[in-house]
Amino acid sequence: MFSKILIANRGEIACRVIRTAQAMGIATVAVYSDADARAKHVEMADERVRLGPPPAANSYLLAEAILLAARETGAQAVHPGYGFLSERASFARLLEDNHIAFIGPPASAIAAMGDKIQSKRLAEAAGVSVVPGFIGEIRDTAHAAEIAGGIGYPVMMKASAGGGGKGMRLAFSEQDVREGFDAVRREGLASFGDDRVFIEKFVESPRHIEIQLLGDRHGNLVHLGERECSIQRRHQKVVEEAPSPFVTPEMRAAMGDQAVRLAKAVGYHSAGTVEFIAGADRSFYFLEMNTRLQVEHPVTECVTGLDLVEQMIRIAAGEPLGFGQADVRLDGWAIETRVYAEDPYRGFLPSTGRLVRYQPPTGAGVRVDDGVVEGSQISMFYDPMIAKLVTCGDTREAAIDAQVAALDRFEVDGIGHNVDFLSAVMQHPRFRSGAITTGFIAEEYPDGFAGAPASAAFVTGLAAVAATLSAADAARASRIDGQLGSGADAAKPVRLSVRIGSVDHLVLIEGGEVTVDGRPMAVEAPYVPGQRLIEARVDGDPVAVRIEPRIGGWRFTTRGASHIVRVLPPRIAALTTHMIDRPPPDLSRFLLCPMPGLVSAIHVAAGDRVEPGQPLAVVEAMKMENILRSHRRATIGRVLAVPGESLAVDSVILEFE
Repeated sequence: MFSKILIANRGEIACRVIRTAQAMGIATVAVYSDADARAKHVEMADERVRLGPPPAANSYLLAEAILLAARETGAQAVHPGYGFLSERASFARLLEDNHIAFIGPPASAIAAMGDKIQSKRLAEAAGVSVVPGFIGEIRDTAHAAEIAGGIGYPVMMKASAGGGGKGMRLAFSEQDVREGFDAVRREGLASFGDDRVFIEKFVESPRHIEIQLLGDRHGNLVHLGERECSIQRRHQKVVEEAPSPFVTPEMRAAMGDQAVRLAKAVGYHSAGTVEFIAGADRSFYFLEMNTRLQVEHPVTECVTGLDLVEQMIRIAAGEPLGFGQADVRLDGWAIETRVYAEDPYRGFLPSTGRLVRYQPPTGAGVRVDDGVVEGSQISMFYDPMIAKLVTCGDTREAAIDAQVAALDRFEVDGIGHNVDFLSAVMQHPRFRSGAITTGFIAEEYPDGFAGAPASAAFVTGLAAVAATLSAADAARASRIDGQLGSGADAAKPVRLSVRIGSVDHLVLIEGGEVTVDGRPMAVEAPYVPGQRLIEARVDGDPVAVRIEPRIGGWRFTTRGASHIVRVLPPRIAALTTHMIDRPPPDLSRFLLCPMPGLVSAIHVAAGDRVEPGQPLAVVEAMKMENILRSHRRATIGRVLAVPGESLAVDSVILEFE
């Protein structure tokens, strides 16, 4: 067994590998860019080595620098995590040539499966079902449009070396192909150093299901069941679960058999994943093979009881698997949600900045994999994922309910994040029924996200909690130098008007009893002024509420939505109807940068006439291109930004006349 390994990655996956290695008694070496000098993975490791400046091309993608770090520290093996160099066959060969073990598959398997065009040909030869499409070389946009028309719309354009949702565009028409083909090529070149693109038929009402594989160097290869990864946005996974509510035992066996067959065909060992797209009739087709550990591996660990990182390390050290296919059992259910630095209330725009507050949930059946701490900086240079929240239960419903409860207790301040959105998905009737496809988010939130709906009964309960907190604040103020005189005497009835949204509730608190709109409610809300998270019970039902003080009340955040809560004495509340709201400034004359990012293209000039939907500019942030379009017919007045310029959020890109 190795005595020291180097982790050639950052963030939560680096922390994940370090934890297992240290539990095995193996010393660890972290590498870092200047942006990560104080990162969590750097602090956790036994040793640390600087690679270079923040851009990945100048740090985490420098194979020679990582090799040098391994040599200098005496690391006998390198775990690549996922992303960066994890699927670079050249990196695996470089380590092998220098007698350093690569904790992953052989370079030949990485090369074969890393090229999506070649991998489809190999899959066909191995008897694996593949999606109809064109897997040859595509010369240019015109050729791409011709191919797509021949296959029949809709089609998916994919970067040959792509992955993780990067370098992918769905096209429903020739115009979509002409607009998106070059973007796919650019993203493929920028992220993977390869601008080749292939086109395949898009399976409608599809589900994304993948099979986890594990094989040793002695020819033993097993599958560990499936994961459902259909909840995606822009082809990036958001929610994963194991097992799938769609897959039958017969389908699991068939998919597992094909996955193992493909892995054996390329001489695979270590952990790997074969991804399939499944139709409503339970037909399934090969998409790609990820020759690395997947982001969503924790859900498989939860239901199998295996530590996949430990297995990878043991396999790389030459140990045989300690079990066979007949020993694999799936026990219970696990769900993972990805907490991203993006604002769902603003069209899921990327968000950067400092984590002013970061308190992940804890408890039985709750696992959080992260690479940040309170005070960490979320940078524009890397992936926007903050953490992975995993919950386990005996049933799917129990795992979902545990997710909702844990998300309510997940405190993130300082940047935009998608915690509310994740909670809304968990509560959505369609998700809970299991009737999901990869189009779920686009279909259920076509106009964007504005918070999860809340029932009238639930809002009434929040009004009771708000009044209880307000009464506690008033009682405390009364005790401190009599600030409110004797009016806050706990023995006297307290009447309050609580407005949530546009609805007013009359709350009476008397003798410890709470009545809302004439209905008695049992409320327990232990509270200390300044507290940020309230663990309350309303009529016996638990509810966790994140609270933020505001003038005249609070902002309550719970169950996937934020509620502005105003609490006033009834006589004062009646006067607020006479207050005049200040209208927001008119910014319709400007195209504003919606997120911090790099301007990669400007498509118009002063004096140009533009139509609704016409591309105006492209801003790159967190490795993704974002096309900014005109929302109306207009004439361009001034263009204030130039390609290559870094902009802050709400910077003016151009002005309309």
